[in-house]
Amino acid sequence: MPDTTKKVRVRFAPSPTGGLHLGGVRTVLFNYLFARKHGGDFILRIEDTDQSRYVEGAEQYILDCLAWCGLNPDEGPQNGGPYAPYRQSERKENYRKYAEQLVSNGYAYYAFDTPAELDEQRQKFPNFRYGHENRDVLRNSLNLSQEETQALLDQGVPHVIRIKVPVDDTVHFYDMIRGDVSFDTNLVDDKVLLKADGMPTYHLAVVVDDYLMKISHAFRGEEWLPSAPVHILLWEYLGWKADMPHWVHLPLILKPDGNGKLSKRDGDRLGFPVYAMNWKDPKSGEITRGFREMGYLPEAFINMLALLGWNDGTEQEIFSMEELIEKFSIERVSKAGAKFDFEKAKWFNHEYIKNSQVAGIKYQVLEILKAKDIQIEDNEYFDKVLETVKERMTFLQDFWDQASFFFEQPAFYDLNAVKPKWSDAKTEYFNELIKTWEGTKAWDAVNLETVFKALAEEKGIKPGELMLPFRVMLVGGKFGPGVFDIAVLLGKEQTIQRIQKAIIAFTVE
Repeated sequence: MPDTTKKVRVRFAPSPTGGLHLGGVRTVLFNYLFARKHGGDFILRIEDTDQSRYVEGAEQYILDCLAWCGLNPDEGPQNGGPYAPYRQSERKENYRKYAEQLVSNGYAYYAFDTPAELDEQRQKFPNFRYGHENRDVLRNSLNLSQEETQALLDQGVPHVIRIKVPVDDTVHFYDMIRGDVSFDTNLVDDKVLLKADGMPTYHLAVVVDDYLMKISHAFRGEEWLPSAPVHILLWEYLGWKADMPHWVHLPLILKPDGNGKLSKRDGDRLGFPVYAMNWKDPKSGEITRGFREMGYLPEAFINMLALLGWNDGTEQEIFSMEELIEKFSIERVSKAGAKFDFEKAKWFNHEYIKNSQVAGIKYQVLEILKAKDIQIEDNEYFDKVLETVKERMTFLQDFWDQASFFFEQPAFYDLNAVKPKWSDAKTEYFNELIKTWEGTKAWDAVNLETVFKALAEEKGIKPGELMLPFRVMLVGGKFGPGVFDIAVLLGKEQTIQRIQKAIIAFTVE
C-alpha cells in the first residue's frame, strides 16, 4: 500500500537512445495511473549520462510519444519544476560529491585499471567480473597506499569509482508486486558509480536523483531486478534508507509466440509495431513504424497496454482513462509476464474506432486522404461517409480501403464474382432499374431497396442474385457497407452512372 505519510511522487526515467518500446509506455502508464489515483506527481527525467549512446532527437521523440498518449508529466525537461534540471547530463556536478562521500566512508573506492588491463583480465577469466574475488589484486585504492592513490589522483590519472559490495551478506527489500526479495552479495559485482569522464552511471544517478526529487515509488521493469541490491546498498550507504522509495518491478511484456521479452526484432518478424510512434534512426535513416502511424487511436493503445499485466478483477475490457485511474491498484498487477497479443490489440482499436464520434477521428482520417491527394470539399458528405464505414475499420488507415469508392469511381471490377452468372435478363433488369430510379424523388435507402426488390419480383429474378452485381457496380468488389446506404451517399446521378458503366464491363466478352 502507498505510504500515506508522504506525497506520492513517481518518475519515468528513459535514456534518449531510440524508439520508445510499448513496455516503456506501459511503465509510464502505470506511473501515471498510480500518481493520479493518489493525488501525486508524475515526473519525467531524462537519463542521458551515457553520452556514447545518446541519439539526437530521441528526447523530443519521447516527449512527443507521451503527448500522443495523453500521459503528460507534471515536471520534466519541457515544463520544468521545483527539482530542475530534469536531464541528468545537466546535473553532472551533483554526483561526484556523493561518490566521493562513499569513498571517504569506505563504501566505494577509486579504480585506476586501464581498458587494456581489464581486457587482459577478461581474456584470462572468461566470466570475469570486478568484485570481492579479485578487487584486492587489481589496480585500485583498496590495495594501493593512501600516498600512491593520492599521487595518481593529483596526476589526473583516469579512474572510476566503484561501489564496494560487502562479502557474505544478504540484501533484502520489499517489492510491492513480488513481496520479499533477497540477493546474496557474493553474486553482485562492484559496479562503477562514477565514470572516468565524471559522468555517473545509472546506478549512482538514479539513487541520487530519486532522493533529491523525493521519489516515493520507483516503477521499472523486472529486468532491473539484478541491479536492485546495488541500489539498496547505495540508499543505505548514503544514509538515506528512511527515504528510500517503495519498489515496483513490473512484469515483462513477452513475445506472443514464446517466452522472452518482446523486442523490435519480434515485431519485424511477426508483422506488428513495438514502438509507440514511428522512429527514424538519424544515422541510417531507417524508419521503424509505430502504433500511431499504423492507425491506432491513443485511447485504444493505452487501454490495451493497461491490460498487459493488470486487470481489475472483473471481465471488463474497455476502460476510459478516468476508470483506469479509479480502478488501478498495484495489488492487481501480475508477477508473471504478459504475452503480447496483436489480434487483441487490433480488437481494442476496432472497438474504439467503431464507438468513436466522427469529430474525434475526422482530422486523422483527413490527413490520410491528403496523403493520397484527395481534397475534401464537402465536409458534410465526408462526415456521412466516415460514419458509415468506421465500424468496418480496424486501423484509421483502413478508411481508404473501405471508402475509396465514395471519392472516385472503381478503377476495375471483380468480374470473376459477376460474369459467370451474368445474363441478358440481368442486363435488362439493371437498364430498367436505371429508368425507374431516374424518376424517383425519394432517394433514401428504404425506398431504393423497395423499388429494387419489386422490380426483381416483376422480372422473375431473385433479389439475392442481383445484390452482388449491384455492389460490384458501385464499389468494384465484394466489400463495403450496406449497398443501398452506399447508393444514397453517392447520390442518384453517380449511382446511375456507375450502373451504366458496369453493365458495359459485364457484357463485354
